[in-house]
Amino acid sequence: MSVKSNLTAMMNIPNLDELIQMALREDIGDGDHSTLACIPPTAVGTAKMVAKKDGILCGAEVGERVFHLVDANLKVTLLKHDGDALQVGDVIMLVEGSSASILTAERTALNFMQRLSGIASQTHTMVQSIADLHARLLDTRKTTPNMRLLEKYAVKCGGGTNHRIGLYDMVMLKDNHIDFAGGIEAAIDRTHAYLKEKGKDLRIEIEVRDLDELERVMQHGGVDRIMLDNFDVPTLRKAVERIAGQYETEASGGITDQTLRMYAETGVDFISVGALTHHIKSLDISLVKK
Repeated sequence: MSVKSNLTAMMNIPNLDELIQMALREDIGDGDHSTLACIPPTAVGTAKMVAKKDGILCGAEVGERVFHLVDANLKVTLLKHDGDALQVGDVIMLVEGSSASILTAERTALNFMQRLSGIASQTHTMVQSIADLHARLLDTRKTTPNMRLLEKYAVKCGGGTNHRIGLYDMVMLKDNHIDFAGGIEAAIDRTHAYLKEKGKDLRIEIEVRDLDELERVMQHGGVDRIMLDNFDVPTLRKAVERIAGQYETEASGGITDQTLRMYAETGVDFISVGALTHHIKSLDISLVKK
């Protein structure tokens, strides 16, 4: 299920090199003294990166970039690519060159790849559980600071769908916006006035907390999608039936891999799961001498 990513695509992520350099500075400090103490500077070798668990690979090009930023002379050969299914024992990449450089880059490369592969793997598992149903799985803005684009990329590698990237590319009128604005109708009307004034064409989503709030949105209109927040499954089904395709529907709030299918069976269009990026187990990958 390779998404056929490449380094050019990854470099579309702004400041990727800066992000990697920050991670390297954090780890190396004034020197990798463990390596400097026992590895001769002229030593060369080859290491292989191996999957220790089954899953979906993500971040291979990021890992490759880590090695090259530590030492441009290292030769990195990718044997697996982002979106590929991994089985225990699969060799993901080979790294050849300075033994000291390989050891210095090892942990930072693995940290990126293990976390991103963990996100891709969990996303894939959840997407597959509802693959025969209409609903699409969304991520959220609950991401690691400065890692958002990479983590959302990992969701896509796992077969999921990105929600809005940030606060700038979609209007999301959540409960606090509604309460501070003075109600559902006021929040919607002020949003339309603002977008017209600024000349912006952004989609509008509004959150509702119960069927009464849903009815107010249905009567007022002016949105593209309705988020049904913390609805139980029977109530969600009623809400989807009431909306009847007039607006896109999204279920959100505490939905897990155990409950995902029940929510999807209501006919809702989208299901957002923050845990895809904020509550994830990294995929076990190791680097060993070849």
